[in-house]
Amino acid sequence: RDESVGGVKVFRDLAEGLASRGIIVLRYEKRTRAHPMSFTGQFTVDAETVDDAVAAVELLRGRPEVDPARVFALGHSLGAMMAPRIAQHDTAVAGLIVMAGPTRPLEDLLDEQTAYLASLAGDITPAVRAHLDAERTLTARIRALTDADSASLSPMMGAPASYWLDLNRYHPAEVARTLRLPMLILQGERDYQVTMVDFDGWRRALAGRPGVTLKSYPGLNHLFVAGTAPSVPAEYAATAHVAGQVVDDIAQWITTQR
Repeated sequence: RDESVGGVKVFRDLAEGLASRGIIVLRYEKRTRAHPMSFTGQFTVDAETVDDAVAAVELLRGRPEVDPARVFALGHSLGAMMAPRIAQHDTAVAGLIVMAGPTRPLEDLLDEQTAYLASLAGDITPAVRAHLDAERTLTARIRALTDADSASLSPMMGAPASYWLDLNRYHPAEVARTLRLPMLILQGERDYQVTMVDFDGWRRALAGRPGVTLKSYPGLNHLFVAGTAPSVPAEYAATAHVAGQVVDDIAQWITTQR
């Protein structure tokens, strides 16, 4: 529920920041953390992420202190990628907040991240080259999956074929284009995990759409934490907080949606 990554607690910072600005927030344990043994067979991203988000929106609507017509869904990273599907499953959601949401297949991002991290070391050693080749072999297997593989339980990057097939049929920016609801798309420009290429994917898909706001932050990384140098994994270990400007922008956007 905190979305702890090293020394950063993204969801806790957002929840406390938004609550301090008068916005009711619900956060909850991800099902893969609360019930990990439920994910030993076949499953899809709906079971991992989408279904519980839809249930959370429905729960909030029933709370007496909540305006049922003004419940928004906020997702970060994979959750942001799935935000348009959440809105497909709950057509009464008031709007979406997409933070560092991929618009490309995850296997493309994995290849890109692996190459970026390898480049930080300078010269590519034989060991690093072997790691790159192994990762690309695995992502090639994911790309090559067909419906004939749907029953396979052999895990690929921790998930069965059913999971990857579900994701491969889903195109978040294209789904977002079909939605007629407010959207706030946010992106850190120092993010090496979900990059400005993905942000441009949202921009192209939603160009000219009323009610859609896109904003990128030059100094922020994937966790929306400020820095100056190119982002590296080691910076996640330091205790830090989501930039206050991000919280302010989300709060202001929500309060203007009437």
